[in-house]
Amino acid sequence: MAECRVEQKRQSCACTYTSCGKRGICCDCLESHWGEGQLPGCLFPPDVEKTYDRSVERFIKTYQERGPWW
Repeated sequence: MAECRVEQKRQSCACTYTSCGKRGICCDCLESHWGEGQLPGCLFPPDVEKTYDRSVERFIKTYQERGPWW
């Protein structure tokens, strides 16, 4: 299994919640959001991510409207 490059991922993380303790630790971030019925902010285009609506429904709606490559 590859080592997690936390510092590198922290710098490229698209999440606007900068004080998150899971920033750059993708596996913890995904587990946390999924437990709340959400997806991480990095899976959304910037304008949608800033709304903090990270629901699966919002992801599907955005994907249907914009396609897979925002």
